[in-house]
Amino acid sequence: MAKLQQNSVDIENWLKLIRADNVGSTTFAKLIKHFGSAERALGASVSELAKIDRIGFKTAEAIARTRNKFDTTAELELARKLGVWIIHFNDNRYPPVLKRIYDPPPVLYVKGSLTSSDNLGIAIVGSRRCSLYGQEQSSRFAHLLSSAGFTICSGMARGIDTAAHQGALSAGGRTIAVQGCGLGNIFPPENKKLFELIAESGACISELPLRYEPLPENFPPRNRIIAGLSLGTIVVEAGPRSGAMITARMAMENNREVMAVPGKIDSPLSKGAHQLIKQGATLIESVEDVMEALGYIGEQLQSHVSAAATKASEKIETSLFDVSQLNLSDCEKTIYDCLSKEPLHIEEIIAEVDSTPGSINASLISLRLKGLIKQLPGSMFLKN
Repeated sequence: MAKLQQNSVDIENWLKLIRADNVGSTTFAKLIKHFGSAERALGASVSELAKIDRIGFKTAEAIARTRNKFDTTAELELARKLGVWIIHFNDNRYPPVLKRIYDPPPVLYVKGSLTSSDNLGIAIVGSRRCSLYGQEQSSRFAHLLSSAGFTICSGMARGIDTAAHQGALSAGGRTIAVQGCGLGNIFPPENKKLFELIAESGACISELPLRYEPLPENFPPRNRIIAGLSLGTIVVEAGPRSGAMITARMAMENNREVMAVPGKIDSPLSKGAHQLIKQGATLIESVEDVMEALGYIGEQLQSHVSAAATKASEKIETSLFDVSQLNLSDCEKTIYDCLSKEPLHIEEIIAEVDSTPGSINASLISLRLKGLIKQLPGSMFLKN
């Protein structure tokens, strides 16, 4: 896309153009390249629009007819109320790593913050219906990579995605959630608290208008953003035709590294990851394996990441022997004290602990990663 001189009405023009009928990210890029600005594209005649390669008269007519239908005033006002900021491709705050994919979203809605450190992004994705092993591996890799300075990117879906975000949060690191709906909706709804925690420690983003519902057709395009924000994608438990596999494919198509965590050979949840490994994805068991897969990262950074991950692992191992050496939060201490060697259901823990369900869930993940507690099937927890 051509560079533009930004002004106060830029974002309104970009919103109007991207919301016109038959205008996706690829067509949008053609319009900007041809006319030089969203404002000029919005003022173009049908015949001018039809001259652009692969647009044609019918598409040009649809664009001209609908290019002013989107209520940008109401959208910007709602964004202000929700604490969401909107950027376009040529905004300096737009993630540079995302610009390099084939079809970057022209507009991004952001709740939270984007920083230069997010250029070191790693995606962790997988099945919504996952095993305890899958949850633990997702949390473990997210925790260790986040401790080393990487930003963990995922889709905030149930299962593997949620565990990845929680693992990053438990390490005090940054994480980005890409939603398949507008930021005025939260999906799944039970992740409302997680959404808020991510926005405080990273960002929740979407390319969709604020009120868009989480429709099935929204998620494959969402997955390209997850892959595009990341240097590499780690797949943890996924079916052969799952969304995680779409994310992996999109990572490959944009020359990003694809990695997979192996699982049980007789588990249907392992088929996607094992399929990727057979196709050439890197099998990973440790943070060092991730660094080796990202071979273009300098030796100094690799050494730093390895040392940081080792330190985080040692901290977790130390906690098995001396809880006092850990800097537990008040919520973590309360949860640890209320648990015993007898399993306790999460609803019982929520009833016992004076905190929000989201904080309790994040603390449980953190305690698990520190080796202090164990999770059993059926959302049961006990001391290690």
